[in-house]
Amino acid sequence: MMTDRAEEPNQLSRLLVQRINAGDVDGLVDLYEDDAVLDTGDGSLATGASEIRAFWERFVAQCITVSLGRQADALVNGDLALTSTRVAEKVVTVEVARRQADGQWKWTIDQPALRIAD
Repeated sequence: MMTDRAEEPNQLSRLLVQRINAGDVDGLVDLYEDDAVLDTGDGSLATGASEIRAFWERFVAQCITVSLGRQADALVNGDLALTSTRVAEKVVTVEVARRQADGQWKWTIDQPALRIAD
């Protein structure tokens, strides 16, 4: 059953896909720590909740439907985790998540489209 918060790191990607497809910008922003950094894919970074919100508002406005790729098992060390999903043959996502004081996980660094070299 899908929860509305990430109880383990790999749930973040599942929630991201669900919220993109629902157009839930507030829910997308809630997947990140307040001072998180998101690579926007155009050579710039969205830093902090307001810039991340602006990025997701633009993205959701495009009405793109996404699906969950093939997730690797999260690599967890205490309250930090490295998550990664293959979204295309030569494209993976790479994220750093942190366990919050209330036990849920949120991303602190998000690189949503890292190209794999040939």
